[in-house]
Amino acid sequence: MNLRVAAALLVLLAVLGGAALMYHQQERSRQASNVATLGQPLLKGLTVADVASVRIAAPRATLTLQRHKQGWSIAERAGFPADFGKVRAFLLKAIELKIGQSEQLGDQDRGRLELLAPGKGDGAGTLLEFLGADGKPLARLLIGKKYFKQEPDKPDKAPGDGRFVMLPDTPGTVYIVSDPLSQATTASAAWIDTTGIKAEKVKTMAVHAAGGIDWKIERSGDNTDWKLAGAHPGEKLEVTKANAASYSLSLLELADVAPDSTTAQEAGFDKPSATINATTLNGLDYRFTLGKLQGANYYVKFTVDGAQAKAREKELARHTLLIDKSKFEDVLKKRPELLEKKK
Repeated sequence: MNLRVAAALLVLLAVLGGAALMYHQQERSRQASNVATLGQPLLKGLTVADVASVRIAAPRATLTLQRHKQGWSIAERAGFPADFGKVRAFLLKAIELKIGQSEQLGDQDRGRLELLAPGKGDGAGTLLEFLGADGKPLARLLIGKKYFKQEPDKPDKAPGDGRFVMLPDTPGTVYIVSDPLSQATTASAAWIDTTGIKAEKVKTMAVHAAGGIDWKIERSGDNTDWKLAGAHPGEKLEVTKANAASYSLSLLELADVAPDSTTAQEAGFDKPSATINATTLNGLDYRFTLGKLQGANYYVKFTVDGAQAKAREKELARHTLLIDKSKFEDVLKKRPELLEKKK
């Protein structure tokens, strides 16, 4: 080996040794940083009292929760009431988030974890913004994929052991939190107050729909028997079925509320699946229009008239609702199905 080759080897060893030393120092620094941040609050200084609105921006949709004196509402659903308990629980959960682990990652790795900013195409995450009364952000958090200690068979449906997150103000540092943050969604169904329509003590009920559904039942008082309007000789109404049909109108919980932009044609109200008219013993008049099926739910519009109409129902009447079709099973029966079977 000549001196020139030996000198080159010495230089190479020095470079490799320096690189190894640098990597070792960086690794020690990274580990020290992890230890220093472990268990620290992720959204420092955020309080429930300061939050006036929450904006959730997913790659394909946005949902905004707004605080009012009477509670919370969903801006994209014409101010439809949000469930106060759900919003408060979500805020408390966000405030209590603790850092479990942190890692420095580049754009490519963050894309695989869906931690790129919304609008960046594939690999974009969901941005949470907690805004004050002046509309300025109090805190921001980018939410990525669910974190699993062990990969499940169906990760899309599994709840997750935590979540990969990132603070937009410190890009490049990815954190793991122990909460999967499943409530961080733009699906309005996850946020609405599902308290629905309660048409109680029905006095008369008339149903008209395709396929031979056309009948009316009525009674004079709370403890009197139901009668089938226009009953033919020999026909006898089965009381349990009449009771079930009328009682169904007091159990119409909500599955969701349609977007403001939904037209009557899109909801199917121009060609209704069914119409239901009901009056109650306390003087209320309900009129329901059932539109198309959206999955397992009917689009529903209704009106309520009468001095004793509840404020909640008047609010619901302003919107296009989605109600599970199972709630109308006892209502949408054909006339012969309401009759007692002949022995």
